[in-house]
Order: sequence, then C-alpha cells, then structure tokens
Amino acid sequence: MHKKKFIVSSFYKFVYLRNPDVIKKKLFINLKKFNIKGTFILGKEGVNASFSISAQQFEKVKSSIQNLISTEIKFKNQFNNTHSFLRLKIKEKKEIVSLGQKNVSPEEKTGFFVDPDSWDKFISDPDSIIIDTRNEYESDIGSFKKSVKTQTNNFREFPIWFEKHKKKLLTKKIGMFCTGGIRCEKASNFLINKGYKNIFQLNGGIIEYLNKTKNKSKMWEGECFVFDERVSLNDKLEKGLYSQCFACRSAITYMDTKSKYFKLGVSCPKCFKEKSKKQRARYKERQRQMQIAKKKGIKHIGS
Repeated sequence: MHKKKFIVSSFYKFVYLRNPDVIKKKLFINLKKFNIKGTFILGKEGVNASFSISAQQFEKVKSSIQNLISTEIKFKNQFNNTHSFLRLKIKEKKEIVSLGQKNVSPEEKTGFFVDPDSWDKFISDPDSIIIDTRNEYESDIGSFKKSVKTQTNNFREFPIWFEKHKKKLLTKKIGMFCTGGIRCEKASNFLINKGYKNIFQLNGGIIEYLNKTKNKSKMWEGECFVFDERVSLNDKLEKGLYSQCFACRSAITYMDTKSKYFKLGVSCPKCFKEKSKKQRARYKERQRQMQIAKKKGIKHIGS
C-alpha cells in the first residue's frame, strides 16, 4: 500500500444524462457514506469532477460513480498526505466546463488524440502550433516549450482569442492541451465546427503526460496549476512550491508573500492594483470571519 493515505482523483465524461438532478441526489446519498471531499459538476452533457478520498475507500467510490453514470470512466490519480479539498460540493450546471458556445458537442466529435509518449515528437514538428487552452494564471507558472498561451481569464474567452488568431492557424496542425483534457475536448469540437480539420489534443492532459513520461525530455517547464489546496504540482506530480492568493486565485511564490502588496486573503503583487479599496475591504472582512470561524472550530462558507 502507498505510504500516503489519500488519493486525489479527477475525471470527466461527455455523455448525455437525461436527469442530472436525479443523479445529483443519488450521488450525494452515495458519497456522504465515505471520507470524500471535492467538487462534482453534473449536467445533461455529462460529468466533471475532482476529489480526494481515503485510499482504502477509492475503489468503492469509483465503482459507485461508474454504476451511477452507467459508463466507463478514466480516473487520473495522485497520492497525497491529506485531503486536497475543504468540503464536498455537488453542483448541477448547463455546462460541465463553460465555453459559452452553442452547438458544441464533444461527445459527437473531437480532435485526434495524441498519447503522452508521442506528444514530444508532435510538438517538435515545425508544421504544428501548440495552444495552451488554460487561463493566464495557470500557464503563468508552467507550460510546454514553444506553446502559445491564450492569456485568457476564463475558458469562455477562448472563442474570442480564436477570432483574433484564426488566420495564423489555417495552415498548421493544431495541437491543444490543458490540465486533464476536458477543455481541449470542447475547444477541438469548437474548431472543427469552424471548418478546421488538423486538430489534435494531448490525451489525458498535462497530468497524464507527467504521469506517463516523467518529463524525461524536459519539454514541460515549470509547475502545473491545480484547482485544489495543493495549488500546483511539480513534474513528479507532488505538491509544488506555490501557494495561492485568495483574492485573485493566482499562484504566488514565497517572495510574493514578502511583498508590501501581500496581505493574507486580501491582496498580492499580482492583484493589488487591480482591486478597488472597496473590494479589498470586503476581502479583509471575509478573512477576519474565516479566522474567527477557525478559532471556533467551524467551517466558514468563504473558506
């Protein structure tokens, strides 16, 4: 058995769910039996989830989820010493990852999948262009060599980025990647609908690439941002060097925390000048309430 007692797992599946509200209720009943924390997003287009659970209970939860969704699911796992999430949240949304575009259906057609072992060769091809579909605060701390960063604030801005750069993509083999693969599924279908044919995507995303290749060729540079308490992972898929600004959600370094612009829960060097005094006052009050709740041993809704 692995020395670390918790498994941090993520998965997604684009599959038509007739009654996501019913599945949501059943999922909550099933999961509350276990020592599990994380976020599950359900919608008619499928399911998207990241969670941490006691390693001993993982297989039972895995079976429970697959039986409920009634389809085969690929789970991407790492080990950790503690839970990587604060609580269990199960949400129902129109999109399991929000692109905000009509007629985007990854379950019908996506780009060609490139396995991690073949990815280095693909991105070294001079006829290919490699697009990092993640947000700016993610790609800011790590990405593949020579990749094009979209510099978006959220995934819904990807179509805007595309409209500005679509002419540059016409003659290229387009390779896309993201953390676990889900954003590339939607982005590739979006581009196919626009008439582009040479669309490729990293199978399993950055997480699977680092898991399979161990980054032996050093084509990946930096750390991988993750949406949990670990904040970032190094190329060994262990907790990285970054912490997080709870005001803007950016990954920050130890040196950032020594800046005059850093105040826990209120601001950091990356967001201090972007936030108004009113916003910082609100963050300050939230942080105060969180500290009070922590002293009393209760969970604060903003934590």
